[in-house]
This record gives sequence, structure tokens and C-alpha cells, in this order.
Amino acid sequence: MNLLTTYILECSDKSYYVGVTNNIERRLKEHQAGINLKSYTHSRRPVILKWVSEPMLPNNAIALEKQIKGWTRKKKQALINNNWKKLKEYAKCLNDTSHENYKPASTTLSRTVKFKQNN
Repeated sequence: MNLLTTYILECSDKSYYVGVTNNIERRLKEHQAGINLKSYTHSRRPVILKWVSEPMLPNNAIALEKQIKGWTRKKKQALINNNWKKLKEYAKCLNDTSHENYKPASTTLSRTVKFKQNN
């Protein structure tokens, strides 16, 4: 089976590019050569390979690529630096609707409520 790796490049403008490939050496050369004029990295060369995953099944590699693309810059940097503590910290939901901000209703509200029957 053809396995893929997910990778992160740092571009010359310090932005990150996330992709998947079945041959990281070939793909890095393609990015550096700027073969595709419309690609994100073409105008941001040279690029530096910052992180590569282990080879995995294509569906898993593509899912990981999409997941990492949605991360903040800080979270990507934590992954690149293998800083699992920071990665976990940056993964925490900080929204008001987070389960960590949940406050249970008072015990008086949790008692059984009798509803008026409609006749």
C-alpha cells in the first residue's frame, strides 16, 4: 500500500505550509524549484522542512493535514518543537461554551418539576 507523510514547511515570509506526499525528498525539491506558479510556496521560497510525520495510510495523512492546517501558529510551533506540554495547552478550548466552564444548575432547580396538564 502507498503510505503518505504529512509535513510542515516554513516559508521565507515565516508562514507555514502544510501538505502530504508519498515522497518527501521529491516534494521538497518541487517546492524549492517553484514548479507550480499558483502554489502557495512559489512566491515564498526558499522553504525549510520543519516537521514530517511517520508514513501512514492515505486517509490518516490527509486527515492529519487538514487538522494541522486548522491549528494556530503557536500550536504548529509546539508540534515542530516536539513540545507536547505546550501542544496540549494550546489545544484547550477557551470559549465560554467549553465544558471546563460548565456550571451545573443549583440543586433547587434540579428537583423534579411538575407540569400543568392541558385538558
